[in-house]
Amino acid sequence: MKKKKIVLGIVATALISSLLTLMGLAALLGLDGQRTLDMVRFLGVKRMIELRYVSDVDSQALMDGAIDGMVKSLGDPHSIYMKADMYKSLKEHTAGAFGGIGVTMGFKDNKVTIVSVLEGTPGEAAGLKANDEIVAVDDVPVTEYQPEEVSMHIRGEVGTDVKLTIHRAGSEDEDYTIKRDTITIRSAKGKMIEGTEMGYIRIASFGENTGKEFQEEFQKLEEAGMKGLVLDLRENPGGLIKSCVEVANMLVPKGPIVSVVQRDGSKEEHDSELEALKVPVVVLIDGNSASASEILAGALQDTGAGTLVGTKSYGKGSVQVVVPLFEDDGLKLTIAKYYTPNGRCIDGIGIEPDVEVDFHEGDASDVQLEKAKEVLQGKL
Repeated sequence: MKKKKIVLGIVATALISSLLTLMGLAALLGLDGQRTLDMVRFLGVKRMIELRYVSDVDSQALMDGAIDGMVKSLGDPHSIYMKADMYKSLKEHTAGAFGGIGVTMGFKDNKVTIVSVLEGTPGEAAGLKANDEIVAVDDVPVTEYQPEEVSMHIRGEVGTDVKLTIHRAGSEDEDYTIKRDTITIRSAKGKMIEGTEMGYIRIASFGENTGKEFQEEFQKLEEAGMKGLVLDLRENPGGLIKSCVEVANMLVPKGPIVSVVQRDGSKEEHDSELEALKVPVVVLIDGNSASASEILAGALQDTGAGTLVGTKSYGKGSVQVVVPLFEDDGLKLTIAKYYTPNGRCIDGIGIEPDVEVDFHEGDASDVQLEKAKEVLQGKL
């Protein structure tokens, strides 16, 4: 009996010590009573599983699953927990070179749709097309992933295969097995429009080098005699705000470009230092122009520096931050919404073009581009 009391005393002391430690940690983190109880509940369940579950468990897998579950509970398709391989893949993509198949994707109405297929890539060689819906990746339905996880699973080591199940309007679902290759993205490409004094630059996405690449293309067109610019942001899913602001500084007149507002009301403003517009601009947008491309289009529209032609944009007006964690993993979290110079928040709404022109499959020519050229000609 005496031994039993001693054991019980030791257990009680250990429990009290653990609780005091947790309370001290909670106080250090500024947690109130309920949050402290939640932390105790969480750690208690984790420990119970480790001690009593019928099979051995991986404590790291338990923690990864818990973090993943917390992020998914937000119900935000743009916030995701990334394990080490996914986090590495994201960093490689924004750097401009990665192992993949050469497609960009859009996420809307619980569907994952191919927005564009890059020229000279495995995706193009396999016959993938814009507006194809990705139903599964390696036989795993995309519904089992958060939308932005899908692209991470499509990317991978160069030389390995990925299997996509594709739904195309009017056809039965079809499987495509595609070998990954190194995808190097030059995000900005320009040319003079033949027989005119108009330049044309397409920005496919906003990566680390987009600002520099845009400046190089713009200068080449200036040297070639450009008097006006068609800026093509169609099928541009967005990317880094930093790069978007760098481009805006070459097109948007001096003043606000975008305001990033966090939930506490704190505001980060990005302004242009451009003293005078160099050439008139017409911007092409469509339903897959999202995020950073909408920031640039919105700034050009609000300041009167550009005329928007095409169809209403996607409507992603939120800002994500990518945070490294502790095990080579990372967290992509929505932390703010952005507002155009006139104070518009377009999240879930999109930007209406000044001149609406729809593009239909089977059109003999790019009717949106033709209209943009007509509008720009009127400005010269």
